[in-house]
Amino acid sequence: MKRLMFQDDPAFWFETLRNLGLAAYGGSDVGEVVATASRITSGDYDGWHDAWLSTARRLETEARAAHPVSARDGLLRASSYYRAAEFFLHGNPDDPRIDHAYERGVACFRDAVAHLPGVTPVEIPYEDAVLRGYFYRAAGEGPGPTLVMHNGFDGAAEELHFFGALAGQERGYHVLAFDGPGQPAAIHLGGPAFRPDWENVVGPVLDFLTRDSGVDPALIALLGVSLGGYLAPRAAAYEPRLAAVVALDGVFDAVSALTAHLPMPHEEAVRRAAADQDEELDRMLAHARVRSPILRWALDHGRYVTKTPTDRAFLAEYARYGFKDGSAAKITCPVLVCEAADDLYYSATGESDPRKLYRQLTAPKTLLTFTEEEGADAHCHPGAIRLAAARIFDWLDDTLQPVRRHAADGPKTTEDP
Repeated sequence: MKRLMFQDDPAFWFETLRNLGLAAYGGSDVGEVVATASRITSGDYDGWHDAWLSTARRLETEARAAHPVSARDGLLRASSYYRAAEFFLHGNPDDPRIDHAYERGVACFRDAVAHLPGVTPVEIPYEDAVLRGYFYRAAGEGPGPTLVMHNGFDGAAEELHFFGALAGQERGYHVLAFDGPGQPAAIHLGGPAFRPDWENVVGPVLDFLTRDSGVDPALIALLGVSLGGYLAPRAAAYEPRLAAVVALDGVFDAVSALTAHLPMPHEEAVRRAAADQDEELDRMLAHARVRSPILRWALDHGRYVTKTPTDRAFLAEYARYGFKDGSAAKITCPVLVCEAADDLYYSATGESDPRKLYRQLTAPKTLLTFTEEEGADAHCHPGAIRLAAARIFDWLDDTLQPVRRHAADGPKTTEDP
């Protein structure tokens, strides 16, 4: 999508578009986003924080003095703006502004959804900790289909409220949105860092979910957003309880989004990142982060969520997030791979990352491309959230319907003559 603001800073523009898109389900208001962004100078992380925090505080104060529906709506928007405020600060994990904005945002969100039907905060047992999220119960009686959702490299479970959870609930799906290791609730609250073997995350989530009598265990789908486009298919490769999986958008080799900014071949960068010492690569990373706002943010945030000490150590860790091991071929359930025609991270020029993933799949598969004409060509389609929801849930309906019919028909038996 054409940049309407921050012409020289694609990272700031994408995050502005991301917040604009949340307006589709009440997570922002267009004028509030534009007015806030207009006070920010490209590349100024402190200015970004201050502008969004100011908007969030003003809106929270007004919402807490408002009538119930107005309060709910205002708090939902404030939660988004608090989340935006701390987004670019992760280069210094000890910055107190990070946890302050995160905690205010979650408090606003939880106070808002307490007044929505069928939305319940949950804590999912996971190793010696818990995974935090929200369960959205659909209307109706009897067991029904469920969509499990998680974000990726930087998104939160609260954001998924606007990015698919409400859309699923109103279509008759139960939805479980959660933060896994390395994702906001875990990192902000002292939990575990990211891990690539996501089946060991989804397994406990499904154990928790299937204890609910309203959940049909034969009708559970999994959707991952952004880096979740690797994590969710990776889990599906080793988790047979899933009836379908959605990669929004597909990721074949996560670290390729970073090595593309370096003046050396991808494989060489990955190999050298794992060395005990490589001062030349360290200098290359330092110079590249100055040139690229995208890389600057990704390296800062990557160290934060993987708990790695240096940019090069993060690069080496991130190289573990990919399907070059052939595990995509182990997926047996139907797969929907989405791609953006002008992805900021994984370009659709030539063979995009989503298409590389799609080519590796041997299960029933669908490739869905979102285009500039639709206003949907940005990474994960934040400018067209309702369009994306419609297409994804229609695919889920069509994919799960045969399973539902088979379950309704029941096992066939014959009597002895």
